[in-house]
Amino acid sequence: MLPVRVRFAPSPTGPFHIGGARSALFNWLFARHHGGKFIVRIEDTDQGRSTLESEENILAALKWLGMDWDEGIQVGGPNGPYRQTERLDIYRQYIEQLLQNGHAYRCYCTEEELAEEREALLRRGEMPRYLGRCRNLSPEECSRMESGGRLPVLRFRVPGDKVINIKDIVRGGVSFECSGIGDFIILKSDGMPTYNFAVVVDDHLMSISHVIRAEEHLPNTPRQVLIYEALGWAPPEFAHVSLILGKDRSKMSKRHGATAIEQYRDKGYLPEALDNFLALLGWSPGGEKEILSMEELKQQFSLEKVAKSPAVFDVDKLNWLNGYYIRQSPIKRITDLAISYLENAGYVSSPLSQERYEWVKMVVDSVREYLVCIEEITDHVDFFFVNEVNIEGDEAKDIINGDQAPAILMATQKKLAAYDELNHDCVKDILKEVGKELGVKRKQIFMTIRVALTGSTHGPDLSQVMVILGKDKVISRLGRALQRFPGMSSFVKEEV
Repeated sequence: MLPVRVRFAPSPTGPFHIGGARSALFNWLFARHHGGKFIVRIEDTDQGRSTLESEENILAALKWLGMDWDEGIQVGGPNGPYRQTERLDIYRQYIEQLLQNGHAYRCYCTEEELAEEREALLRRGEMPRYLGRCRNLSPEECSRMESGGRLPVLRFRVPGDKVINIKDIVRGGVSFECSGIGDFIILKSDGMPTYNFAVVVDDHLMSISHVIRAEEHLPNTPRQVLIYEALGWAPPEFAHVSLILGKDRSKMSKRHGATAIEQYRDKGYLPEALDNFLALLGWSPGGEKEILSMEELKQQFSLEKVAKSPAVFDVDKLNWLNGYYIRQSPIKRITDLAISYLENAGYVSSPLSQERYEWVKMVVDSVREYLVCIEEITDHVDFFFVNEVNIEGDEAKDIINGDQAPAILMATQKKLAAYDELNHDCVKDILKEVGKELGVKRKQIFMTIRVALTGSTHGPDLSQVMVILGKDKVISRLGRALQRFPGMSSFVKEEV
């Protein structure tokens, strides 16, 4: 096999889509598996829609996902420039070659004329295509057209009786009849090359060995093969990866959830979770294992194991993977990521002192097992930061208003007063002693104190909550809960 050289060549016309990220990852994994090169170039000939902001967004997302590149935009290399609008002189010489050898010609048809042609074909039940009205214009006719103000495009002369056979690594053998293609544009009237032409020149000059891309590009492939042949070049190997569908089996769109990589990054998904998830969209290593590191993905990836059938975007699976990686990550990393969400919610403000940071780290550690994405941190930690908790829900209110509640709250408060500070062992001892003293079941004691401290019947380990809140806050909250009962007096210290 030739040295592996693959490329990812996005058009910077909007947010970096999940499908584009999957294509980039498959190319990157294939290159790394074979010890090859991964090239990133920018296809920006659509000047009306391409933006530098979008380009920067794509490159930042690739880096965030851990996909480094060996050659291309930002890193340079021997085959630059790597932005198409900077390669126009290169394209022109091959345009001239196609004109001179008769594989291309100037077309002066107007949009109105082309629209009439399309409508006529549709009325006859035929596939819309260009029928070659300008195929055989003489030099004099071309001059007359240009004298009348018509600007030509350049079209590729498609042989009408040829069949293009493509051996696709994923899809197998695919055939296209040229009679159904029609002469296609390779250079627009403004001098910009079209995708099908520029991509062939770029892939050839950059020695691309394999083109791994989405299935939607398959109809472009026969056009590109024809250009390769006309220029006397051998085409690369092709692998067209299936579409990504939503759970309803329709094409992935915004109604199925977030579609841009930056949306997942902003919600607090981890890059390794997305990489793991994207790799399994249409590819399987075999077996039951679904948690795969980037190193494992590199070792196991092969195009032969990419499925022909569409991949289904299952956000529940992504959430499960992300929750796993959140729980497995160092707590410092998760805390550092969580701080921005806590700041936005008004719970903390930067810079944090070391003491405050260590306390926030304990808060994050206590709830991370509940997180699907780090953005959800604010849904689980509010009771740590407020001065007075709100008791919500009928179950919680029934517990805190129960007959045994005052005795449990007062006994716990008194036991706590004997300690200078709390740790997990002393909290467990206190709760055990309260149960023996009152003859109350352990669950009732735990639930009563939990509701008094958090306002909820669910949440982190109770002893962990009490240690994080600290002695003074725990005593204060137990006292506030006791004030719900007429005639009950207890120590209530203002929280800070």
